[in-house]
Amino acid sequence: MSRPEYLAPPEIFYNDDEARKYTSNSRIIDIQVQMSERAIELLLLPDDQPCFLLDIGCGSGLSGSVLEDEGHIWVGMDISQSMLEIAVEREVEGDLLLSDMGQGCPFRAGTFDGAVSISALQWLCNADKTCHKPVQRLYKFFSTLYACLSRSARAVLQFYPENCDQMELVTSQAMKAGFFGGVVVDYPNSTKAKKYFLVLMTGGNMPLPKALGTEQDANGVSYTTKRDRLKQARGKSVKKSRNWILEKKERRRKQGKDTRADSKYTGRKRSGRF
Repeated sequence: MSRPEYLAPPEIFYNDDEARKYTSNSRIIDIQVQMSERAIELLLLPDDQPCFLLDIGCGSGLSGSVLEDEGHIWVGMDISQSMLEIAVEREVEGDLLLSDMGQGCPFRAGTFDGAVSISALQWLCNADKTCHKPVQRLYKFFSTLYACLSRSARAVLQFYPENCDQMELVTSQAMKAGFFGGVVVDYPNSTKAKKYFLVLMTGGNMPLPKALGTEQDANGVSYTTKRDRLKQARGKSVKKSRNWILEKKERRRKQGKDTRADSKYTGRKRSGRF
């Protein structure tokens, strides 16, 4: 199967039809949610306060919705107008920006407490135009990302490197821009479950988090189930529950967005639906 970045530039590949198909595919949604939750884990954010996060290549807001569920405030940037239009239709809580990550992150210095990116970074390794130089675009992206993060922040970027050379290209430009860190490979012995996360730190060199699916995880326990139990232990509302819906509506009101009034029917399951 051809890699999407070889078929067309992202702003063309993710047209109206592809963007809608992408956002309505239950398998893609499930994978995006799992990778987003893992990226948030790797950020090591404080549990007791919301953080201001940047979602790079936010698309239709699937990863942003996970950030919302965790109680964080976010801004998303993406090159595909079709994807962003669907995000608006989905009424995501984050602010959205039409922008090419290869031209840098256009934000003030020290703005964000962290950054995530799901399935976007590999697009920078491909030259879609004669003026595109992957090395220059990667350095521009990483240097401006470094600038707009606080000096204790992390950035976690999930991506699909084509080969070792491409992974070396990405990591070398990140280190050149001032970051510390490296690549965490979850489930390295699995063909389908293997995932690459570039974990970048601004506050100095620290040990990388342990990867999932290594010998320590050989018992096969579902890490998704573990995360759900941890969320409940921290007192967070179960997704789609009444409390979860009320909390989301309250966040939207604080942002000045139109929100339906609460009633006794809010969060109540309709008859015949499970």
